[in-house]
Amino acid sequence: MANELRTEVEQVKKQEDVKQALKQTGGVAVEEKPKVEPKDKFWLGTHAIIFLSLAAVYFILQFKVFGFAARFIPWFQRFDKSAMAVVLLLAVAKLVDVYVIGRLDSAVSRYNLRRIAKLILGLLLVLVVISILFSNWYTALVSVGVFSLVLGLAVQTPMTSFLGWIYILARAPYRVGDRIQIGDAKGDVIDVGYLDTTLWEFGGDFLSTDHPSGRIIKFPNSKILSSTVYNYTWPLFPYIWNEIKFSVAYESDLEFVAETMQRIAAEEVGERMMKQIRIFREILAQTPVDQLEVREYPAVIFRVNSNTWLDAIVRYLVYSKQAGRVKSRLIKMLLAELGCAPDRVLFPKSNMR
Repeated sequence: MANELRTEVEQVKKQEDVKQALKQTGGVAVEEKPKVEPKDKFWLGTHAIIFLSLAAVYFILQFKVFGFAARFIPWFQRFDKSAMAVVLLLAVAKLVDVYVIGRLDSAVSRYNLRRIAKLILGLLLVLVVISILFSNWYTALVSVGVFSLVLGLAVQTPMTSFLGWIYILARAPYRVGDRIQIGDAKGDVIDVGYLDTTLWEFGGDFLSTDHPSGRIIKFPNSKILSSTVYNYTWPLFPYIWNEIKFSVAYESDLEFVAETMQRIAAEEVGERMMKQIRIFREILAQTPVDQLEVREYPAVIFRVNSNTWLDAIVRYLVYSKQAGRVKSRLIKMLLAELGCAPDRVLFPKSNMR
């Protein structure tokens, strides 16, 4: 049994989202070695040779050995420096792609970050080309700087949302399919765009349960930089605690009530669910979370109610997206089972409810 559990734990740990979550918690030491292909080494070597060749040409031009073309030498030097800058930028972009982006486990994150890197590279290459059109680099930098300042003020909010999108890719506070709450917005993530995130709302103003309301919610990605995010589908533990409460009299058979509620809840939750919880509990043991507080079996506790009754509460673990359906089934099953023993389970009378 222990070997079977260990095998299943290792299988779950191989899942991409679980590996990423474990890495973020520092629960396991993940060996990060960039995968450098031979073609990558070839291109990096080619960039280095071209850069050194251009540097040698620039060095030779300083000696003015080509006196017959003296008036063209300054222009050639500017062109040569621009070409060196282009080659250097391409080499740096390749290094970032191989040694930084290539280390990421998520194929989606690698794809999106490569798109961002290409965008930044394109902007920097445009800056280099513009510099050729001016007599010196200072004028080009000032011109581009002023333009960037005006553009930044005009699109400040979209740029902040774009940075929020980059944060979502890098830190993964939520992914498509996760059930989250951020501010007053609650729902399942159905899209994460460059500028905003879309939720399929659950609950809401017109429902008292955790069921879809039929509405969608859009909020700017910039909100994640200043708001708390509640994720109910953490890859390392995709469950939430839920509970059902009944009021019973002090004269009730509390042992019978506790045994009945625990048995019914365990039957509804099912052995398969409890086995999955045991698997994830073993994974949690490798994180700072105290796995001893994660119990797969339902628990029943009693609390004193201010209205002279006892509250019998059954607490159990369930998938967050199934919480509403499971709770509805459990309430009907518990009421039917407890109602079969009216002499042992005393509910509030109709005129005292």
